[in-house]
Amino acid sequence: MRHVLEFLTRLPLPVLYALGSFAYFVSFRVLRWHRDLAARNLANSFPEKSEAERALILKQSYVNLGQTLAETFWGFGASGEALAQRVSIENPELITRFVAEKRAVVLLTAHMCNWEWLLPGAGAQFDLPIDAVYKPLRVKSLDAFIRDTRSRFGGKPIPIHSFLFELMRRAGEVRAYAMVADQTPPRNMDKYWARFLNQDTAFFTGADKIARFLEAPVVYVAMRRVRKGHYSVRLHVLVEPPYDDDQPLEVVERYARQLESEIRRSPPDWLWVHNKWKYPKPQSVVHEEKVAASRR
Repeated sequence: MRHVLEFLTRLPLPVLYALGSFAYFVSFRVLRWHRDLAARNLANSFPEKSEAERALILKQSYVNLGQTLAETFWGFGASGEALAQRVSIENPELITRFVAEKRAVVLLTAHMCNWEWLLPGAGAQFDLPIDAVYKPLRVKSLDAFIRDTRSRFGGKPIPIHSFLFELMRRAGEVRAYAMVADQTPPRNMDKYWARFLNQDTAFFTGADKIARFLEAPVVYVAMRRVRKGHYSVRLHVLVEPPYDDDQPLEVVERYARQLESEIRRSPPDWLWVHNKWKYPKPQSVVHEEKVAASRR
């Protein structure tokens, strides 16, 4: 399998785009892969839009996903200079300031646009080691390939199960800790419930805990599509220390608000096929929130 993947990284981008268009046709038109799920997510998130508007967003999101797949393979074999030409960071001086101040920084992003280009694209432009949390794949050869390609230009993917150890070991170093934070935590894990896209939505709490432990600023990495194969990145400071103990999980709440704003700005660029709303908000949590509100 690894040889096939390495072969794909050597193909010209136009050829990969053709393969991505074929993947779109098969997944959207033939197999209807996760299509009902994505359509339901869109209907619940944008009840104010017409059915025709949501259908257009749904189709474009699959087109974008096919392009992202093509660009991902091309990026695995691209040079740092080539990636930097396609991923333009609008305000790099923000990271430069944190490095000069010898501060660690927490970078949060989402499955928007081509998130796979963010780690190598940032690594190629910043003189800063970036530890990126990721969930290992079940197929070991595929996991090794993904880890190796993401590790170029200073990026270091760290499996989620060993991230706490690596964090403790590196505490005090000037480095960035990056997370794609819009996935849904398992039922048995600590979570923060936010009102997000008109729905009660669970978010991981780890980013808040990490930022407080490191006393590090938290930056949202907003990726926007300029044109096919070209993106701009804007860095937004969500929270900076000192942190207020009276406002726990402030980082997560601000992340949810920033992400929602980015999705509403360009709905087709989010990954609607992933199951963000796997389970409903427990009634016990709803009851606790009502009790807390009544005491205010």
